[in-house]
Amino acid sequence: MEWIERLNSAINYIEEHLEDEINYEQLAKIACCSTYHFQRMFSYMANVPLAEYIRRRRMTIAAVDLQNSNEKVIDIAFKYGYNSPTAFNRAFKNIHGITPSEAKTKGTLIKAFPPISFKITIKGDVEMNYKIEKKDSFRIIGVSQPLYKEIEKNFKIVPQMWQKVATNGTVEKLVSMMNTELKGILGVSACNEEDEWRYYIGVASDKPIDEGFEEYIVPELTWAIFYGEGSMPHSIQELEKRIVTEWLPTSGYEYANGPDIELYLSPDPQNAKFEVWIPVVKKPNN
Repeated sequence: MEWIERLNSAINYIEEHLEDEINYEQLAKIACCSTYHFQRMFSYMANVPLAEYIRRRRMTIAAVDLQNSNEKVIDIAFKYGYNSPTAFNRAFKNIHGITPSEAKTKGTLIKAFPPISFKITIKGDVEMNYKIEKKDSFRIIGVSQPLYKEIEKNFKIVPQMWQKVATNGTVEKLVSMMNTELKGILGVSACNEEDEWRYYIGVASDKPIDEGFEEYIVPELTWAIFYGEGSMPHSIQELEKRIVTEWLPTSGYEYANGPDIELYLSPDPQNAKFEVWIPVVKKPNN
């Protein structure tokens, strides 16, 4: 339950700072994980990206302010972090379907998005195949691209990367460079707090780096490794959601500070075989 309590403490932090700049690093600190992992956990458990949840909560409270105070629209916009009235109008209308000025009219219908709270729901209706394994550090060779710190902005970047490497011959080159026990194409989200976030597509290899490629060293870590198969990308996304919402809360483990890895074992997107690796550490007193 401690893990769920930490997530709810992070929600309380958001509620207390809706009129301030919300510090994602502080949220992650409260939840005892990295900023990247907190955003992933939140989006899977809440079914909404963190930034969108914060936006909905701010626009909910802003609508109440508009209907119950004499504050000007521009003052309420500044109150909730919008330096531009145009940006506030756009955000408000996207949530409520009306402009802030229209919302000031008594009797006008507005929407409410209450604060969420997390709880454990035991499911277990479908088995999950996994193993806990400690692995030495290893080197990958491939291509990478920087990621945004708000992970929902990356939902277009990563699929575009995969589309590009699948059509320009990069995958074939990478496959020819595999020469370790770890076989398959890797998608690695390297998102340590102190570094620039990057997403790598590569293979495990100790060969010299060809022009156009780069290397990344995956650190020595303990991994929870889950096996899955099915059509892409739905099957791997569903597995990742189940890991966070069903397995992690009751596993006795929590996220360690390390990259997430997707290992693709077969190239057929309609009948893919894959593994999802998440870095883990035993919870204290477990």
